Amino acid sequence: MVSAWQTTFEKKLGLFSDEVEITIPLAAYDGCKLVSKPIQIAPHLIWLQLLSEMVDTAKYCNRDKVEMFCLLLHRCLPISKNSKQNRQVSTVGCRFKLLQCGLSLLQGNTIPRSLARNILRERIYSNALDYFCGPPTCPNQSKEQLLDDILILLKFWQTMRSEKKHLVTSEVGEYDITTVASAQMLSVKQNAETASLISGGDVARSMSTGGTGGWYNTIPHSTSTLSKRSNRSKRLPYQKESYDKDYMKKRNLILELLAVELEFLITWYNPNSLPDLAIPGEEQVNEWRARPSKPNLWRDYARLAWAYNPALAVFLPLRIKSADSIEEEVSRLVCADPIAVSHIPEALKYLCNTKNLLHESPDLVYMLSWAPVNPIQALSYFSRQYPSHPLTAQYAVKTLSSYQAESVLPYIPQLVQALRHDTMGYVAEFIKNISKRSQIVAHQLIWNMQTNMFMDEDQQHRDPNLYDCLEALSQNIISSFSGAAKRFYEREFDFFGKITAVSGEIRSFPKGIERKNACLTALKRIQVQPGCYLPSNPEAMVLDIDYNSGTPMQSAAKAPYLARFRVYRCGITELETRAMEVSNNPNSQEDAKMTLGVESWQAAIFKVGDDVRQDILALQVITIFKNIFQQVGLDLFLFPYRVVATAPGCGVIECVPNAKSRDQLGRQTDSGLYEYFLHQYGDESSKEFQAARANFVKSMAAYSLIGYLLQIKDRHNGNIMIDKDGHVIHIDFGFMFESSPGGNIGFEPDIKLTDEMVMIMGGKMEAPAFKWFCELCVEAFLAVRPYQDAIVSLVSLMLDTGLPCFRGQTINLLKQRFVATKNNKEAAAHILAVIRNSYQNFRTRTYDMIQYYQNQIPY
Repeated sequence: MVSAWQTTFEKKLGLFSDEVEITIPLAAYDGCKLVSKPIQIAPHLIWLQLLSEMVDTAKYCNRDKVEMFCLLLHRCLPISKNSKQNRQVSTVGCRFKLLQCGLSLLQGNTIPRSLARNILRERIYSNALDYFCGPPTCPNQSKEQLLDDILILLKFWQTMRSEKKHLVTSEVGEYDITTVASAQMLSVKQNAETASLISGGDVARSMSTGGTGGWYNTIPHSTSTLSKRSNRSKRLPYQKESYDKDYMKKRNLILELLAVELEFLITWYNPNSLPDLAIPGEEQVNEWRARPSKPNLWRDYARLAWAYNPALAVFLPLRIKSADSIEEEVSRLVCADPIAVSHIPEALKYLCNTKNLLHESPDLVYMLSWAPVNPIQALSYFSRQYPSHPLTAQYAVKTLSSYQAESVLPYIPQLVQALRHDTMGYVAEFIKNISKRSQIVAHQLIWNMQTNMFMDEDQQHRDPNLYDCLEALSQNIISSFSGAAKRFYEREFDFFGKITAVSGEIRSFPKGIERKNACLTALKRIQVQPGCYLPSNPEAMVLDIDYNSGTPMQSAAKAPYLARFRVYRCGITELETRAMEVSNNPNSQEDAKMTLGVESWQAAIFKVGDDVRQDILALQVITIFKNIFQQVGLDLFLFPYRVVATAPGCGVIECVPNAKSRDQLGRQTDSGLYEYFLHQYGDESSKEFQAARANFVKSMAAYSLIGYLLQIKDRHNGNIMIDKDGHVIHIDFGFMFESSPGGNIGFEPDIKLTDEMVMIMGGKMEAPAFKWFCELCVEAFLAVRPYQDAIVSLVSLMLDTGLPCFRGQTINLLKQRFVATKNNKEAAAHILAVIRNSYQNFRTRTYDMIQYYQNQIPY
């Protein structure tokens, strides 16, 4: 059995499988791997259940079995600091159940007092700390499995607490170590192989590989051939004290980290803090976390973590949030030895901060060889957040260049705004280079630069900081096109120009049937050119226009309109390849039809007279949240429809398919939303209604969180859509952050939660569906909090646009809503309080009444 277990370790199966790299949610692209393959740990869990039972009996009566178990543990618990073993939260129970077996053996006093005993303790402590050498991740296991994992962790935490008496009473240094054994030990260290079993004077080598990790220096050794008695008599008094102190510090750090992890997992398991789901023993953890701690203690923890593995220290502030002294100490340690953590992107913020940039710290030069941070953080070096510096500029451009062009595409609005702080021309050069890498990115850049050249819709007031730069850059990109790329650009911009021109043609006609007919006539004159796409949907090639779909929108002065197109969804890369083929051979479109993706109808609104850049910002955040939820495994629904600004006051908006606004439903049925659900899906007990209710709850939770964090207002029934499956989808983000209707009085509550919405979710806060809604809100909030810095940077890059939602305190208020200094349990309580305050808020109903009397929007 020991050999079979070791085989799983050597072949890296199950628990011992290596970490697999996945795309971060902030750099997602079409076809990327956001979710890692699930690890099959069930066999190891079954195995460990048997082993733990055998250990519990053998440690009292069977010396041979104890030695076999020790051998097994020595061989599968490496002390390497550079272990690539996965740290997925789904394996946490399995990992700590194995360590629990080892700790149980150590505390059973059946292992002879030998060097092997101390090495085993070092292995257990080392592997416990190794789990925390990565960023905290959200659980993705089932509720039942999560509960089992929590109970395993609690047991290990309690066993680790009892380590104190075992460390104090243990005799250290009573080893009969011969000169030969010591020489062998030294050779083990020199050969960088891990010693596995040392009993008395024998040294057995482990079949595992990895460095010694420094355990050799923590154990007092004797190089003489003296007996135990003479060795004990010559042992210095401070040796045992130093040894005990070292292990006590490690034990306390492990207890602290485990307590934080337990608090997080318990909060995830029981977001509503229901007494029925309380776990025996969690109060002990809460008491441990609540005890007062001195700043010096946190600094010691940071230094100890760094000594074990710098990665552990880097991620320590993400776990222990309330201790500023940890962050200060980690920052000092990173600046003292940047090379030790240059492979960790998250460590860069401790080196590259405002203080070091202003003082021209010589250590900043290490940035140039640092691992790439996410695209948003790279762009943030060209914003108000950081002083301008040549090293940050070089690193940012190098990092952005390391990503696929498609990963940078979502952040084109921020990339163009970064030119405001591009004092050395690095961003301009990057824009020229990325335009050559991708034609689609080049087109999107040209449209965005055209949008930002002027400060008004009528193009009378040039942007004093950007106009000249954007004019020169866009001309440079256009003049760089040649051959197939030039024909693709001319064809696309000619096609889209004709589509946009329809709005100007129909503006002179009076609203109603005349404008509708004029729209249809103008649309029929447009011929679809092969190899074109809508700016809002660069992943879909336009094949045809529905010439009967032209519908002018409700607007007196301007003339926006809606039209439908038949498209093939094939992905950005494939579309670009096909479009270039069409440029080289116009007849290749017929062949392309055979190999492209799914055909569908796509409706879009061509808007005139509205600045859609605010909508773009909100939808960028919604897209990031959708990627986060997908990676974490949260079953939530968001529909980040596409919006692209193509000129000042102009834009293209993708229509939400198979959905109607709550306003339209009210006009059609003259009944409430709950009655509509009953009419549409049947009785509450029917499968169709239950499925629609589940979809409603999953989308309500996601949009409620976004509505709170971005403070999205003007949530009347015309801006809330319901699709055919029962999902809620919010549209029109013209008021958010610090702006709201009625002169920014902030009348609406944080979350729109009306009586009819609550009725669908069970009718009261105690209903199971409403409790589930609260659970999903908490889990979603806990999942997005680690990305606070990225969201803040994304918004900060847009502050200089002069959008009405920015009124001076946007960033401070946004940070406050993330409650960064609160632990996970407090954050859960915070979001539940927001939901309670919004529930049946009289202002929601009052705002809907105002909209009814002003704009005849039913409620």
